[in-house]
Amino acid sequence: MKGMDVLTLSRIQFADTAIFHIIWPLLSIGLAFYLVLMEGMWLRTKDAKFYHQARFWTKIFVLTFAIGVSSGFPLSFQFGTNWAEFSKAAGSFFGNILGFETTIAFTLETASLGIFLFGWKRVPKIIHFLSGVGVFVGASLSGFWIVVANSWMQVPRGIHMEDGKIIVDNYMEAIFNPSSLVSYGHMWLACIETTLFFMAGLCALALLNKAKESAFFLTAFKYVLGLMLIVTPLQIGFGHLIGLVVAEHQPAKLAASELHWDVNKPGDGAAWNIIAWPNEEGTGNAFELGIPAGLSLIVTDSLTGTVQGLNEFPKDERPNAIESTITFYAFRVMVAIGVILLLLSFLGAWYWWKKRLTVEGVQKDRLFWWLFVGALPLGFIATEAGWVVREVGRQPWVMYHLLKTSDAVSAHLESSVISLFIIGLTTIFAIMFILFVFFTYRIVRAGPDLSAPVP
Repeated sequence: MKGMDVLTLSRIQFADTAIFHIIWPLLSIGLAFYLVLMEGMWLRTKDAKFYHQARFWTKIFVLTFAIGVSSGFPLSFQFGTNWAEFSKAAGSFFGNILGFETTIAFTLETASLGIFLFGWKRVPKIIHFLSGVGVFVGASLSGFWIVVANSWMQVPRGIHMEDGKIIVDNYMEAIFNPSSLVSYGHMWLACIETTLFFMAGLCALALLNKAKESAFFLTAFKYVLGLMLIVTPLQIGFGHLIGLVVAEHQPAKLAASELHWDVNKPGDGAAWNIIAWPNEEGTGNAFELGIPAGLSLIVTDSLTGTVQGLNEFPKDERPNAIESTITFYAFRVMVAIGVILLLLSFLGAWYWWKKRLTVEGVQKDRLFWWLFVGALPLGFIATEAGWVVREVGRQPWVMYHLLKTSDAVSAHLESSVISLFIIGLTTIFAIMFILFVFFTYRIVRAGPDLSAPVP
């Protein structure tokens, strides 16, 4: 990291922390959703298989919650240590939103979690179920406020700048800005979809290894597969809606995510580039391979619709060539994974329809099950790529068209100190991740305790 300036190192440190932290809210929201669904089915049907599903997956939920909380603290502290100028300018709104996340969402989640974990035989069943609902609602609300804060940075509304500081004119307009609801829907579905494929991968791995309770894991696989068939198409639909919001409110980001440099001429459609690479001048592509008129059709529903290019914006108000290239390929990674997961869920449905999802058939269809093992990390990768598009693509702004990232960094920071923090945090995160993998493996290998008495 020698030779890097404070701004670059601060961006790396924040990205490092955010990339690690986002893994755990994804799983917390997704697993909480599954736990509520299983306990609700148990209360309705009195079938013990739903109870055992809830008890088993709770063990992994506890791991994700603990790591998520501990990794979130350094992320929030960095707004003061590394991004003090941003905090000074935006604190009147941004700070309040983070406060809502803590007092409204996190408090509900943690208070409910105690009853959910330790109240199985201590409180009435309906109270215990409601505590699980509280955990799920709290986790979902936490995600909502975080996405609201970020969406407001992307599309600021309901405020004006006065002496370099944000003055809130309309809280409702700021909270429900054009990006917030569709972004939250996309993120919430990402939590569910990522968790479903995570669970499916663990179930497939257990079945391939001939787990003692293979029937339990096959049942869980079928449950998550059924949910996949609903969630994966919805996720792609919300992704398209976000693209339309970006096209309207952040056209430079859209152009960067497509490496689209010049506005298409009247009567000609803008091509959708499959692969591309910018030239040395950063004014166009050195090479590109695209689908004619594809971008116009996606963005405007017309083969000749006008799409602004990067060269339409001042160089100091749009992503540079490196940032545009990162955004371009991160977007394609996200889209490609979305399509793969959709096709994989359809393949699972076909196997189910053909009655090939059986314990006896696992060893005959090993490739099928290994596909789901391989897909286990794909939801995480797609989500990380989506956030790269969202954050890198809006550069050079931290608050779109209000405050540049270079003006948001704290003064008087030393590069050597930030470098040490990056090394230290990365080491801690690596240890935490290894421990999560180790304990998750032990939990899956041990399997559920089906002999435990049902309350």
